[in-house]
Amino acid sequence: MSLFLSFSEYISKHVESLAIEVVEGVIGNMKLDIPEIEKEQAISMYVELLNFLGESMVGEGTDPVPDTVIEWSKKNAKMQVSSSGEISEILVRYPPTRDVFTDILTRISIELALSVKENALIIKRMNILMDVSLTETVYAFEHLLNEAREDTQKQLAALSAPIIPVRGDIVILPLIGDIDCYRTKYLMEQVVPKIATMDIDHVIVDFSGLFIIDEDIATQLLQLGNMLNLMGIHILITGVRPDLAQTVVNSGIDFSDIETFADVKTALKSLE
Repeated sequence: MSLFLSFSEYISKHVESLAIEVVEGVIGNMKLDIPEIEKEQAISMYVELLNFLGESMVGEGTDPVPDTVIEWSKKNAKMQVSSSGEISEILVRYPPTRDVFTDILTRISIELALSVKENALIIKRMNILMDVSLTETVYAFEHLLNEAREDTQKQLAALSAPIIPVRGDIVILPLIGDIDCYRTKYLMEQVVPKIATMDIDHVIVDFSGLFIIDEDIATQLLQLGNMLNLMGIHILITGVRPDLAQTVVNSGIDFSDIETFADVKTALKSLE
């Protein structure tokens, strides 16, 4: 225990220079070119990590890993997602970092006359900390990436089904691009409630901007029309191309109760 105490005191005394050595070692080994502010943040994190390692070897570190390491790992993941980077750009830094730490900790162990077993225990403890950081980075990256994708889907869904007022009691709902299950869900949960608050009598749903439609989507769009009908809103469909019409016919879906027109202009004229 006394030797581990010496190790802890050594770390505490030289923590700043050791943290700099780790960062410079990784940068040198990988030939990285990183901003100075990122380098300073890494040094601060390694100061925290090394202090924690020293304390944990004499039983003073009670937490499994310092909060600073967790936050630093999450921040790295956030930076990658924000810059549309790959998680591999972070992961490739871990093996060289382990090598640098192993060399430094072994050198300190030799200087303090620690046994091979004691040195192995120190390196094992550091590897545990590194593993936690690695896991937190991957989890945070996946979580943030999923959030970013969901935000993108919401934006695309909004762009694919804009509500266009024509006059006081009429709006046009052009369906644009590919309408998938996510976007039909968006229509049901976001567009229909919004239309319900607009105090309108007629909705012209224009299909001319659709790339393709399958049976499931056609069924859901019919349900959308039925929902609006139940609210007392008159539905008109325009721009149904022959290939879209064929899909609807083959699916056995009955659109006969909904007025259809070749284009929006004709539908508007029918409402005059």
